Amino acid sequence: MKMPEPDRAVMGRREAIIAGLRAIVPGEGVVWAQDALRAYESDALTAYRQRPLAVVLPRNTAEVVAVLQLCARYQVKVVPRGSGTSLSGGALPLADSVVVAMGRFNRILDIDIANRTVTAQPGVTNLGITAAVADAGFYYAPDPSSQIACSIGGNVAENSGGVHCLKYGLTTNNVLGVEMVLMSGEIVRLGGKYLDPEGYDLLGIVIGSEGMLGIVTEVTVRILPKPPGARAALIGFASDEAAGDCVAKIIAAGIIPAGMEMMDRLAVQATEDFVHAGYPLDCEALLIVELDGPVAEVDHLLGLVEGVAERCGAISIRVSNSEAERLLFWAGRKAAFPATSRLAPDYYCMDGTIPRHQLSHVLGEIRRLSGHHGLGVVNVFHAGDGNLHPLILYDANREGEIEKAEAFGADILRLCVDVGGVLTGEHGVGVEKRDLMEYQFSDADLERQQQLKCAFDPDGLLNPGKVFPKLHRCAEMGRMHVHGGKLAFPELPRF
Repeated sequence: MKMPEPDRAVMGRREAIIAGLRAIVPGEGVVWAQDALRAYESDALTAYRQRPLAVVLPRNTAEVVAVLQLCARYQVKVVPRGSGTSLSGGALPLADSVVVAMGRFNRILDIDIANRTVTAQPGVTNLGITAAVADAGFYYAPDPSSQIACSIGGNVAENSGGVHCLKYGLTTNNVLGVEMVLMSGEIVRLGGKYLDPEGYDLLGIVIGSEGMLGIVTEVTVRILPKPPGARAALIGFASDEAAGDCVAKIIAAGIIPAGMEMMDRLAVQATEDFVHAGYPLDCEALLIVELDGPVAEVDHLLGLVEGVAERCGAISIRVSNSEAERLLFWAGRKAAFPATSRLAPDYYCMDGTIPRHQLSHVLGEIRRLSGHHGLGVVNVFHAGDGNLHPLILYDANREGEIEKAEAFGADILRLCVDVGGVLTGEHGVGVEKRDLMEYQFSDADLERQQQLKCAFDPDGLLNPGKVFPKLHRCAEMGRMHVHGGKLAFPELPRF
């Protein structure tokens, strides 16, 4: 991927920009030395790297406002950054950009058990929210595999999911409100502790917007009481097709597991060597199915799931008999990505979503594509909602292998769209899938999406170069704008 040339006018004002940032965020709040900038040159999609002009680490909303107003005055591009765990290049800097890193926004602001909400700053980790309410018997449902490190602000930007999103939904289903600073410096509040805010659903627009509309400075999430019972089953199959068939039939039977994950043989073997979770090594595919709720209901539904699995040809079934064993089953799944690094020097983690009934067909096609491109692939994914995470194995030290991995990944994503799916389930578009957006959307679709971005960011300074393969001038995209948290349109002509 070729990076755009930096704006010479901005680069010529670099010293003045840095001085302005240091006046707003004194002390160690601004990073500009070239060696120090290395820590911010990429996110978890490490194949692409670019050092920014500078990095600023604000401590409060007032400093975010001042930073954005300074950048707007100098027409400097801004790249918001959470914990840097994005897998789509969403936090990849540009050479003439300022990275606004939100790591100092790391406090829980309010715990309201009566209303079952937590309000947190965006730098609080996903798991940190659950830890804050665990003693009260509550938890935050979305649980990405990176939950120990990823921030709630980053979850909002990418609409993150996790292994339990099948029953409890993605970030968009669990966030009730945000405070956000627009590029102009205006502070807007969208939603709150109430369930159904008035007016346009701007909150739904902001969640998953990949830092292109504003910088989130506060997040209010819904918390849930821990279920009285939860048990998980490891179900082994002799083929991917049989496992995929079982997934579809469990859902068709009216059973909605808390989580339903699938791993192929390579993933199972690498994970078991790494975690020792007790996974069966004689299967071609493994399902992890968890049921939660009242104990009697869990036991009943597990019996139904076992019956479906047996009819689908399961060769092994093991059900957790303690909370420790259940957590061990999930520890293996959540460690699948790092475990895969034992199989090759590098891997490229994809993210596409397909209809559940297409699982068997798509897995077969991925195997065919693996032979075509000459690269191995490990399949780990959220089977219940069809969110695939193929891990393409390659060696970046071998000439041409990264290009082969990218071509393989693009073919997988086109396959997802061809069978009625979409390019991303939870990782976002970023730069990784940007040039495939035209495969899923028409020019008119993309123009309407850009018109919406222009309403929030008319100068196009927030996270430019992401999501859209073609950019249009906002002056050509219509005149709607956001003011005070409301989407406004120009007065209509009178007739």
